[in-house]
Amino acid sequence: MFERLKFGLKGLVNKVTTTELKAESLRSLLGEFRINLVENDVAFPVADRICDEMEKRLDGFQVKRLEDRKKVIEKNLQEVLLEVMLTNNKVDLMETVKNKRSKGEPFVIVFVGINGTGKTTTIAKVAQLFNSKGYSVVLACSDTYRAGSIEQLEEHAKRLGIRMIKHKYGADPAAVAYDAISHAKTHGINVVLIDTAGRMQTNRNLMNELAKIKRVVNPDLTILTVDSLTGNDAVMQAEEFYKSVGIDATILTKVDADIKGGSALSVTYVTKKPILFIGTGQKYEDLEEFDPEKFVQMILK
Repeated sequence: MFERLKFGLKGLVNKVTTTELKAESLRSLLGEFRINLVENDVAFPVADRICDEMEKRLDGFQVKRLEDRKKVIEKNLQEVLLEVMLTNNKVDLMETVKNKRSKGEPFVIVFVGINGTGKTTTIAKVAQLFNSKGYSVVLACSDTYRAGSIEQLEEHAKRLGIRMIKHKYGADPAAVAYDAISHAKTHGINVVLIDTAGRMQTNRNLMNELAKIKRVVNPDLTILTVDSLTGNDAVMQAEEFYKSVGIDATILTKVDADIKGGSALSVTYVTKKPILFIGTGQKYEDLEEFDPEKFVQMILK
């Protein structure tokens, strides 16, 4: 994963290690690095922030006689990358679900995202995760427009052995979500996972529909699924959903096939919301908790 981003970071560290730590010497190297970041799906504002911060930190920096110059550069780069990725909004998913269960109420998550990001499969993975932790789950198919959407979610529900609430195609998506929550309350189910449409006639229609679902069900969390392979499109999608609908966290899908890696840096920076999980394969178990510190350590190895 992320081979090209790793290669670019390593190249920067090696070049800066042998360069005089002055702004005029660093600027051309950081200019090349900025281009490398953008080529690896890092959004322009993020690439600018990383390079500007590195110049500020290293300009005139005095390396002590016994210090390892390369380690000093790596440490500064690690801190800058972490600053880009850390947010003030922490989401402890299992703890918040536990608190809601203690009140006898279902925990409601609405999933949003463009078709093709792996949203429905991700919902199934999250359902499997909750099941493995001892929580009961019901799925709601509020994507009542895309052909095959109901059958797709229904197949996942059957495989996982959980209930799915559905209406006919063309039905009001908010009504499906509302019925799923009512079902959960009646049957003492802990978690409601709501699948939504990823595309309608226009983007504005889509956003209005999602806003209506949120008004009706008042979810505990709204999670955006983003395909890491779509690069800067992923960043644009994250920004649009964040501004139009409001999101609390992101799940980055198809990370196992991503050789660039810039989406992980950019999506958090743009939305100021954390990445909760990354999808690392096709199986239900292929969902890993995302840790920014481990991610930065991994790409700097």
